[in-house]
Amino acid sequence: MLLRRGSRPLPGQVDPRRTRPAVTAAAIAMLIVVPLLPRLLASPEGSAGSAGLIGVPVESLLILLLLVIVSGRILPRVLAGSFGLLVTAAIVLAAIDRGFRAALGIPFVPTDWPQLGDAYGVAVDAVGPFLTDLALAAVVIAAVACAAGLAWAARHTAALVRARASGRTVLAAVTAAWLVAGVVVPPRPDVSLAADASLTTLGTAVSRTGEVFAARAAVARDVADDPFAGVPADRLLSGLRGKDVVIAFVESYGRVALEGERIAPGVTDVLRDGDGMLAAEGYTSRSAWLTSPTFGGRSWLAHATLQTGVWTGTQSAYDQVVASDRLSLARAFGRAGWRTVSDVPSDAAAWDVGTSFYRYGTLVDARDVGYRGPIFGYARIPDQYTLKHFADTELAGPHAPVMAEIDLVSSHTPWAPLPQLVPWEKIGDGSIYDPQPAQSEPAGTVWQDPKTVQRFYGQSVQYSLGSLLSFLGHVDDPNLVVIVLGDHQPAAIVSGADASHDVPVSVIARDPSVFAATAGWGWSPGLRPGDDAPIWRMDAFRDRLLAAFSPVP
Repeated sequence: MLLRRGSRPLPGQVDPRRTRPAVTAAAIAMLIVVPLLPRLLASPEGSAGSAGLIGVPVESLLILLLLVIVSGRILPRVLAGSFGLLVTAAIVLAAIDRGFRAALGIPFVPTDWPQLGDAYGVAVDAVGPFLTDLALAAVVIAAVACAAGLAWAARHTAALVRARASGRTVLAAVTAAWLVAGVVVPPRPDVSLAADASLTTLGTAVSRTGEVFAARAAVARDVADDPFAGVPADRLLSGLRGKDVVIAFVESYGRVALEGERIAPGVTDVLRDGDGMLAAEGYTSRSAWLTSPTFGGRSWLAHATLQTGVWTGTQSAYDQVVASDRLSLARAFGRAGWRTVSDVPSDAAAWDVGTSFYRYGTLVDARDVGYRGPIFGYARIPDQYTLKHFADTELAGPHAPVMAEIDLVSSHTPWAPLPQLVPWEKIGDGSIYDPQPAQSEPAGTVWQDPKTVQRFYGQSVQYSLGSLLSFLGHVDDPNLVVIVLGDHQPAAIVSGADASHDVPVSVIARDPSVFAATAGWGWSPGLRPGDDAPIWRMDAFRDRLLAAFSPVP
């Protein structure tokens, strides 16, 4: 409706004579550029560049058409506000998805939202709670401002279009051009004149969520198909009877640690020296590769996959598995008569899944080990201290056979500051580590340069492996069997783009019968997998282990 001379604008109307061109230009620019941001974020490493912001977003056209048609005070506000929230939600989803792809090598699925809390914890460990909370507050404020700004821009532009006949003509022409471009111009994922980036982002999120729920049937079949569920306790793992069995996960210990140009030399030296030390102590070792279900993080998915023999590649699959009665390795050892221990020094709160699903007899976390030293980034407790405490409390003196999973986390991102090995007998309550954090570069400095990040990652793996070798060199237990493996590759900043999911795995023992039982595996001698070492999916390990040491018909 055009305004008559001397009349005042009604709600939702704009007086063209009093509208500043700069304000209108800003509103139109927001409606064109902001809804295209999800497409820019979705392009690999920003490959679309500024071209990703070229196009006419259908979301803006639809809201303008609706606001021009509808009337009243409430409905236009609701429609404009919904538009702002929709586009802002799409931008947030696209940004999170980009972060997931960069760090974990996978797309973000809305069912994985609890993992954002883990990302927050890693950020706190890297830069501290103040800067993390400041950044989080800035993101929230920016999101609110974006939604409000888009709602304002839509209402302002629509009111101007309604007030001018030429505005309605322009809107009709742009809409027609969008329709023609959508039919005639060949579509590209990163650049398209007829753009629907925000709707596509939201639609993709919904589609991925649907795929996750559809996959639940396959997971249920895998959980139910268990050839070892009915094996009698007296036969289960009888080939390891009397042995102390330790499954040691080394955080982020992936193929890049043994093949990365800047990383492998130092790690290989540690393994080579370790082979010599183990031979002198009467140990034998065999190694191969496992393909992890995860990349860059979410270690618990790898732990569940190894222990249950079910491919647990998503949070939804994990939740489904741990809610089942699937036989994990911890349950199998417990059923066969072992004491079972979970030693997770990164935890400082109760872990219900450890008792409800894995059925560990003892749960050990940071509160239980008497550590009085400093924190090293994510790692609350250095790996060498963790292993010393385990040796002193679980393996010293006469004891019943124990099966334990120990998570070594000194090689967890952000890989700074780093601890250093100390004499085994001087570890004490951990106060010997007090000066070490100040002797290492902080995470904020390390992460300014990818090459420095890679160097510190390599040093962290060297430390974790050195801690394990220190443990093996000081524990006098002829019945000890250690299975050491990585949980996943480190993030792409270390592993590189399109890196594999392979991680090293080694079995270390003094008793030759262990290797006689696993001779058919074809693993390579030593701690480093050879060029001809087999590559198994991680979910294959449980059944291989149970079959090798559980004589069944």
